[in-house]
Amino acid sequence: MQCGVEQMNDCERSPNRTNLRVNFNEKGVEVKERREKFLTAKYGSHQMSLIRKRLAVEMWLYDELQKLFDPPSEAIDVDIDEILDMDTDDIRRSHLIRLLSVCKRPQSDISKFISDLLDRAKTL
Repeated sequence: MQCGVEQMNDCERSPNRTNLRVNFNEKGVEVKERREKFLTAKYGSHQMSLIRKRLAVEMWLYDELQKLFDPPSEAIDVDIDEILDMDTDDIRRSHLIRLLSVCKRPQSDISKFISDLLDRAKTL
């Protein structure tokens, strides 16, 4: 990109120089495409540890749901925030049993999954 100032005669100039113009010539469009901007954020160590803990639980949940619904034709979506917003473990457990009612796995596998999920959700 080049920048140039047009030359004007002294008689054309006003005292406050409002007639000066700046022209920009686009010569490096490929340079603009090459430079991508990224926005990053820094978190404190405590906030970052909470994020890692939450991510670990969500990744565990994803893996366990993949195991329960193998092949994943009937996979469901379990919202951790929704579970955490419920008042008691009994309500959470009954909600999860309703969600997992379509699962073809043995009831012992489903009960173990629900117990493990409720234990991990308490850590958040």
